[in-house]
Amino acid sequence: MADKITAKQFKAYSVELDGISKATMDAHYTLYQGYVNKTNEIREKLEAVDLASANQVFSDVRALAVDLSFALGGVKNHELYFSNLGGKGGKPDGRVGELLDRDFGGYDKWAAQLKAYGMAGRGWAWLAYDFFDNKLHNYVGDAQNSYPIWDAVPILALDVYEHAYFIDYGTRRPAYIDAFLRNIDWQDVASRLAVAEAMAKARGK
Repeated sequence: MADKITAKQFKAYSVELDGISKATMDAHYTLYQGYVNKTNEIREKLEAVDLASANQVFSDVRALAVDLSFALGGVKNHELYFSNLGGKGGKPDGRVGELLDRDFGGYDKWAAQLKAYGMAGRGWAWLAYDFFDNKLHNYVGDAQNSYPIWDAVPILALDVYEHAYFIDYGTRRPAYIDAFLRNIDWQDVASRLAVAEAMAKARGK
C-alpha cells in the first residue's frame, strides 16, 4: 500500500510577511494541500494499475506516472518555497553570502538575475547547488515537473505562477518578486546549502 503524505506547517504562516498578504498565503496553502491530496490519490491508483498495459502513446501507467510527477513536484516545490519565507531578506551573510559573491559577483547581481529568471519563467525560478561544478546557479522551470537540472539541489524556490501574487499585485509580477526577496529566510537557505555541500564532500567532489 502506498504511503500517504500530509500537508506540513510552515513558519511563514505564523509571521507577518512584508508585501505578501495572509489572504494570498491562505489561498496558496489550499493549492498546496490539493497537490498533497492528488499525490496520495495517484499513488493509490498506481498500486492497482496494470503494468502490462504500459504504452508511450497512451496508457493508464503513463498517464498516472506523468501526473504523479506534476503533483509531487507541486508538493516539493511549494514546501521549499514556504520554508524559504518568513525571514528578513536582504543580503545574507555567512556561507550563503560568500557563495553569492563567488558565483554571481555579489547579492545584487544574483538578485537581478533571479528576478529576470522569475520574469522569464512560467512557473518557477530556483537557486540550486549544482554538483557539476560545485557552484550556485539560478535555473528556470515552467511547470511543477520541470526541475532545475539533474544532479543539482534546489535551496531556494521562487513561485511565479499567478496564484502566488495575483491577489496582492494583479499583473505586477516584478513588485511581487521584490516582496519575495524582502521575506527570504536565509537561515533556511543556509541549512539547505550546508546539506548540499556535505553531500558534495561525501561524493569526493
